Formats: sequence, structure tokens, C-alpha cells
Amino acid sequence: MSHHLDSPIARQDIRLDITDLYLFRGETGTVFVINLCHSIFGPIPAPGYHPEGMYEFKVDLNGDAVEDLTYRFTFDERDADGKQRYVVRCVRGVDAVNPDAPGTVVTQGATGETVTTPAGLRVWAGKAGDPFWIEPDVLHAVGHAFQDGTTVDLAGWDPGRAKNLFAGHTVYAIVLEVPDDELLAGAGDKRRIGVWAVSTLATDAGGWRSINRVGLPMVHPLFTQYNEDLGNRLNAGRPGYDLATYGATVARAIAGVVFANGTAEDPCAYGERVARRFCPNILPYEVGTPAVFGFAEWNGRSLTDNAPNVMFSIAANTPVSLGIGKESVTSKPSKTFPYVPAAT
Repeated sequence: MSHHLDSPIARQDIRLDITDLYLFRGETGTVFVINLCHSIFGPIPAPGYHPEGMYEFKVDLNGDAVEDLTYRFTFDERDADGKQRYVVRCVRGVDAVNPDAPGTVVTQGATGETVTTPAGLRVWAGKAGDPFWIEPDVLHAVGHAFQDGTTVDLAGWDPGRAKNLFAGHTVYAIVLEVPDDELLAGAGDKRRIGVWAVSTLATDAGGWRSINRVGLPMVHPLFTQYNEDLGNRLNAGRPGYDLATYGATVARAIAGVVFANGTAEDPCAYGERVARRFCPNILPYEVGTPAVFGFAEWNGRSLTDNAPNVMFSIAANTPVSLGIGKESVTSKPSKTFPYVPAAT
């Protein structure tokens, strides 16, 4: 899975468990999407968004792995009809790193309704189909390989019987479409941005605890399926410290699999190069261009990019295929909002 139920802390309240981050060209600007609260967890008393939590899209405008712009969502409790009111704030400049900075309220709304501001922002939040797909046998084989330093053992697996573990499942989405001029105000000619998303929870002491952090897809399935302490620590950190803190761990895991595969003359050097590509854990994107998350480049991530094939194969330095693709997603396009599949 991409980041579904990726660490013990995230599983404590799946309303704060971000499963995926998407970033692509929309109809009027750049679209940011996070999904959370996945139905594979099972019934929970109050699905949706945590009223004591905070959901943020972080945007680095100058390539230093520090956010210069934050779009922050906070939600009220569910009402009698299950709807939740929300507030969206924009925090710019040095305050963008501060969870207590008030920022500027840019809009308010309620789940299930589309909000469009005079400045051209569009917002939608609500229950949706999960556009992501994963094959569980391949997923677990990849996790074991990178934990144990072996080849991806798919002996006995029949790709003709591959299945999508998430077919028919639902998520709760947060979708924000931002006009280019609004997004890049003050960035000059630079159109290359880096994006990640975080969910945090208010603490009794008055601060905020990081619950989940998502940038590139598939980082947790590769390195933390069987190392949950690492999953917790990755979620708690900041992108700028990723290489120094986790680079050696990532490089060793990659080198072990590449050595087992025999696909590089110097597996350690390969591991170090890929670790530098994975760290900092930020999704790059050139504003105004079509998104593509592929082998040749990472430029945002569309709802139909096959991120598992790409990330698994790059990390292993050998082809790793799920045997399924976007055709395995059972949800149809939503009639409510253009960038989310319908909940089934």
C-alpha cells in the first residue's frame, strides 16, 4: 500500500492517516489532493476528519526543503447529518513552518460541497473512492526483500490472478485547486516546487504532534513494512533532515536487494544514489505542466500513475510489476467534483 495504515501512531486514529498525496495540473490551476481514513481499517465511530487535528499541504518554492507556503485545513465535529465544517488558512514566508502561526483565512465550507473563492481557489472535502491500487502478494514480497536484503521472491505467484487489494474501498479526500499566480506569488520565474503533506494532532500540553508525513509515494512500503519504529520516525521528521537521518538506512536496504539481484557493479554506490533521490522525501512538480510519475522523471503525481511499479523497480534496480494497473480501480468518476472517484 502507499501509506495506508503505515505506522502504529497513524493507526491509532485513521482519520489522521494520510494514505496518498497527488499533485497535478487541473482545470484552472494546480491540484493538491490527500486521502485519509481508509475503509480497509473497518468501521470507526466517527469517520471523516479529526476535529482536533490539522491537515497541511506544504510547498517549498526555492528548493531548500523548507516550506515557504502552507495551506492548512481544520475541521469541526460531525453534525447530525455527518457533515463537517472546515476552515482553510494560507500561511506564507517564515511563518509557514510554524503550526501555531494564524495565517490568513482564505475560505470556509462544509464536506461534500464545492467552494470557489473570488481569487479562484477551489476546495472540496468528503468521502470518495480510493484511486490507488496495490497487489498484496507483491507488496509483501517487496517489504520482505528490503527488510532482509534478498531478491523480491514471487515464486508461485501468478500475475494472471493479480488483484487490487483496494478495489471498492473508500477514503476521505481533501482537494485544493490553486491558481498558478496565487501559488507562485513571490517565486519569480521559478516554477519548480516541492510538495509534501502532514497531519498533526493537538496535544494536551498545547503543542502539535506529527502523525503522518507524505511526499513521494511508496516510501513506507519499501522500508517500513517490517520496521514500524522507522515508520513512526519518518512520519515525525522534517524533509530537510531526511538524508542525514535516514539516508544511510535507505541506502543499505537498497544495496542489499541490488546485491542479491546482481544488477549493479557497485550496489552500495547505487544505494547511495537512489537514497539521495528519495531524500528529502518531497514530491517535485513544475507548475503548469502535465503530471507524470515515471521512471525518467518525477513531476507531480496523477491519479492514474503506477507509482508502485516505478518505485519498486527503481529501488530494486530490476523490473518489479504488480500485474495490475488503473483498470483495477472499480470507482467511477465523481459527479460532484472532477478530481475524485465516486465512493461506492
